[in-house]
Amino acid sequence: NLPLVGQSNVPPLCNESDYSYNPANCTPPSDYYFYADLYVIIPIIYSIISAVGLTGNTAVIYMILKAPKMKTVTNMFILNLAIADDLFTLVLPINIAEHLLRYWPFGEVLCKIILSIDHYNIFSSIYFLTVMSIDRYLVVLSTVRSKRMPYRTYRAAKIISLCVWVLVILIVMPFTVFASVDVNPRDERKSCVLNFPSPEIHWQKASRIYTLILGFAIPVSTICILYTMMLYKLRNMRLNMCLFCWTPYHLSTIVALTTDLPNTPLLIGISYFIVCLSYANSCLNPFLYAFLDDNFRKAFKKMSECGST
Repeated sequence: NLPLVGQSNVPPLCNESDYSYNPANCTPPSDYYFYADLYVIIPIIYSIISAVGLTGNTAVIYMILKAPKMKTVTNMFILNLAIADDLFTLVLPINIAEHLLRYWPFGEVLCKIILSIDHYNIFSSIYFLTVMSIDRYLVVLSTVRSKRMPYRTYRAAKIISLCVWVLVILIVMPFTVFASVDVNPRDERKSCVLNFPSPEIHWQKASRIYTLILGFAIPVSTICILYTMMLYKLRNMRLNMCLFCWTPYHLSTIVALTTDLPNTPLLIGISYFIVCLSYANSCLNPFLYAFLDDNFRKAFKKMSECGST
């Protein structure tokens, strides 16, 4: 689903007589060629995101698991962040296939899995960033008070990461329940969507509010409060990049909730851009949280040298 317009089923190309008679049943030539361009461009962008994200996140996972010095509390959260992003980029080619085929050929079970992973991507990144912000706040607080943190261990980080995964699974569970294969009665085309009960419009609005509050408002507010309380300049570029990728998606949710926008080519193009931007966060995370870190680069260089000898 696109954030501003939901499903974007494109009617067939109009001929002049059709268009003059009923433009609602067909697509004018200028708009149809715009959709044709999107048909080519979107898979290319998705493929780049999938390739870069899969490579980067897999490298982060490998480094943290293989290098003994990389087993720290912070890196445990980065590891889980990379696993979440890797899982999403791994199934992104299925979204590409659906886009190219213009229908869903993979069945009900895979539909539920793919839509669930798609929603894991919405919640997991921001929740692990929230946990990392809480961890930094506690470290700064203990430093100011000159107190040790005996409870801040690698094992504790594992337990917290497991709790985050359980929380995300519970949050995404309603989307898993409502995900199903829908058949368009007009052309019998199958699509993998969220099928809400009647009145569907109210359920759609409720799901968007649900995602906005749990996936953006609460975690981002928590992070901002913690950063303010620390009174300490951290590397905000990482948080800013996550907000840069996801804020348009959640702002578009507010727009969709408060206005009734027409399903125009421009709006569909903007919606695809917003989705691509949010997907791009999954391939940027390994560079922001791992490859920019000096210890990670040194460990990566050392393992590369060992592998070449």
